[in-house]
Amino acid sequence: MQRSKNDVWVGLFVLIGALAILFLALQSANLLSLSFQKTYQVTAKFDNIGGLKPKAAVRSAGVVVGRVEKITFDDKSFRALVTLSMENRYAFPKDSALKILTSGLLGEQYLGLEPGADDKLLVAGDVVGNTQSAVVLENLISQFLYSKAADSVSPNAADSPK
Repeated sequence: MQRSKNDVWVGLFVLIGALAILFLALQSANLLSLSFQKTYQVTAKFDNIGGLKPKAAVRSAGVVVGRVEKITFDDKSFRALVTLSMENRYAFPKDSALKILTSGLLGEQYLGLEPGADDKLLVAGDVVGNTQSAVVLENLISQFLYSKAADSVSPNAADSPK
């Protein structure tokens, strides 16, 4: 009887430990966000969202103030439509700017929110008009290579006879 009672307690302890590890893994992978704050939704349109994913953080001054709720494609403007779920306790001016940023050199992407100076605040259903798309590394490399290739062609090469 004593042995089976100890087995139940050990099994319960192992189960709680496994659930804690699962919770931490989901939390660190940004797949689970437990927030009991009331939220309001705003949208923003981007030309290119890069690797931005739903549940990505919305940060202002390094503090998480919201999450990306969903990402869809607007087939009228041919832009990405990003719906944000912002916490009610944080209020931002209507002319605030959104940028897609990367944490670290190759880290995850998140939205950076820079407050504006307008007297009116963002409310549910508003559209953030001032957005900056993600910096795509491949585009930067191709621009660099193209400029280096253009620099390597000497100006006299076009004038010389063949």
